[in-house]
Amino acid sequence: MKLEQLLQQIDYKCIQGSIDCDVPQLILDSRQADITYGALFFCIPGANFDGHDFAPAMAEKGATVFVVSRPIPGLPKEATVVLVEDTRYAMAHISAAWFGHPAKKLKVIGITGTKGKTTTTYLVKSILENAGRKVGLVGTIETIIGQKHIPAKNTTPESYLLQQTFAEMVEAGLDTVVMEVSSQALMQHRTQGFVFDFGIFTNLSADHIGPNEHGSFEEYAACKALLFKQCKVGIVNGDDSNVELITRAHTCKLETYGLGHHNDLQAKDLTLDKDPGALGISFRVDGLTQMDVTVPTPGRFSVYNALCAVAICRHFDVPKDKVRSSLAKAKVKGRIEKVDISDKFTLLIDYAHNAMSLQSLLETLKEYQPGRLVCLFGCGGNRAKSRRYEMGEVSGNLADLTVITSDNPRFEKPLDIIEDIKVGIQKTDGKYMEIPDRRQAIGYVIENAREGDLIVLAGKGHEDYQEIEGVKYPMDERIIIQELLDGGLHHI
Repeated sequence: MKLEQLLQQIDYKCIQGSIDCDVPQLILDSRQADITYGALFFCIPGANFDGHDFAPAMAEKGATVFVVSRPIPGLPKEATVVLVEDTRYAMAHISAAWFGHPAKKLKVIGITGTKGKTTTTYLVKSILENAGRKVGLVGTIETIIGQKHIPAKNTTPESYLLQQTFAEMVEAGLDTVVMEVSSQALMQHRTQGFVFDFGIFTNLSADHIGPNEHGSFEEYAACKALLFKQCKVGIVNGDDSNVELITRAHTCKLETYGLGHHNDLQAKDLTLDKDPGALGISFRVDGLTQMDVTVPTPGRFSVYNALCAVAICRHFDVPKDKVRSSLAKAKVKGRIEKVDISDKFTLLIDYAHNAMSLQSLLETLKEYQPGRLVCLFGCGGNRAKSRRYEMGEVSGNLADLTVITSDNPRFEKPLDIIEDIKVGIQKTDGKYMEIPDRRQAIGYVIENAREGDLIVLAGKGHEDYQEIEGVKYPMDERIIIQELLDGGLHHI
């Protein structure tokens, strides 16, 4: 493809060479081995490395076109150098052009927020597919293209990979994609180069604030808000205290959903459903559409997720009976996921890994009046310590028993993380114990479960690994539970 064609949607200055040249390949990683002569290399500044520093070496490997945000000495005279304000922004638009703007051939739904993104994407996918649409998914757990499931490395991929994914979806005959949109992705322009048909906001609380994340809550919120300058229709949680902050500078048509009467779409008459071994909730949808809904997961956040899915899918004219049937059987891995091992107590796996999500989860579960509410969790290493204090305090206040264990310690010592969690939990009167080995901790809560207990394994959710010293070791809680049972846990 001609370089001039790739640059049509961005402002740039050619400071060396000519844009009248063919580009056979786009390169965004200096470690890539197979480089075609004439390739274009994006010089991307990162947290630890700057792609500009690798440009001369890439020239030696065969790259002849460089997209830069500052001049680079030492490049060959025959090289073409394109100066832009932001190389990530340029990469998004160039990648979209490279793949033929595939997003224009799809209905694109982008969901942002602190929690609820993953569950809502799967709910939407299920409903739309039940109505006959062919839907791809991009998110925290995986990317789904037809029958192809690709484990995710990031919630939202880099722009080149995202555009490549869109192109594969079009090639596979899909007509819709529902995707999670992280604040990091918005900040780094990964979703530039196209317009979302629908932009969704679930909720906002202080999260992802710390080293290598966001410098402040204000920055975090500002990044989330960018979605509503890049979509045609915005669908937002009108009950969230930060909704005005998120939508202040919106350029899209806005709709709201929530429990409050001021919303365009409302949930009313909430009823807790508690059957042996099952927790759910039923409610009435009113406003822009009307129907009765039952979901097989507990609590108000389940209502918000389901209501959000209804708000999206009504734009696709999905019959109400298909909406209801899809929601009634919807399950998402690691999101209030029930593990069936006993009819005497209930065991759940959930991804709650910050104070807001843990508090919401535990408050929800307490409404079902369990015999005991038992919470097992740890905290990730190399993240803000405030998260550990807050999660410890939340669990100490709400759980009848907290089992503090390990999560992803990364490059920290698990016992140091546990000590930080204890700072928070010791502010409460909550009972707790420490079992640093997560496998042993899971075995303990199952072996010592009492009739009527509600046990939640929090923090890992869909993850099937534990990250220690830069290495990811296999750790799937579902497999651990089965191995423990096969190994002789006889209490149940």
